[in-house]
Amino acid sequence: MEKVALRSSSTGAKIIGTIASISGASVVVLYKGPKVLYSPHWTSSSVLLQQPLGSPQSNWVISGLLLAVGYLFNSFWYIIQSQIMKIYPEEMIVTFINNLSLVILSVPVCLLEESNMSSWRLRPGIVAASVLYSGIFALSFSNGVHTWGVRLKGPVYVATFRPLSIVIAAVMSAIFLGDELYLGSVIGALILSAGLYAVLWGKAKEEEMTYNEDSGSRSSGPLPSSKVSLLQNHSDEC
Repeated sequence: MEKVALRSSSTGAKIIGTIASISGASVVVLYKGPKVLYSPHWTSSSVLLQQPLGSPQSNWVISGLLLAVGYLFNSFWYIIQSQIMKIYPEEMIVTFINNLSLVILSVPVCLLEESNMSSWRLRPGIVAASVLYSGIFALSFSNGVHTWGVRLKGPVYVATFRPLSIVIAAVMSAIFLGDELYLGSVIGALILSAGLYAVLWGKAKEEEMTYNEDSGSRSSGPLPSSKVSLLQNHSDEC
């Protein structure tokens, strides 16, 4: 678990970095500003896919609340996962059990939501590619990497990189999908990068202090038994 010492520079850097990361992600999402990059040769995917706020197909409030709850439980899962990895440090098996549990919980909900079995038939094309990509990379590979990161560095280190996905999505959509890149995304990315660097610096400083404390305790510990016996023999001879 994380150590919180308010007078420590490492703890202050982690707190400030976390606030900066959240602020940067909020700037990317909430503030647009003038356009920085725009490709007129592409048809913007946001124009084609975005539904009006007042349309019956959009539930922005419910979706936002569900996303917030999902990320909250995801943070709890990282903390629980760090304790699991201390007891059973096998990333592949833990990831497999996690994905299997997700499948068992998701199948009944999906069947209740979509009872037409013909809709579950995979057809060659973008649909099959999306399903394969989501199953292999977006779920299995990413969960395995996250589990490995939690075992090595802890839950805070892994969760710090999550807001960076917003910036990556904005840049990739501007490059490959022709979406507009706004000034707010650039400013938010800079703030988020500074916060990420502050958290990583705080973690590195904390690990350095812990290593120095452990080295000092080992060096100031009791002498080995062989050296003690030699000293005792020397004193007896004297």
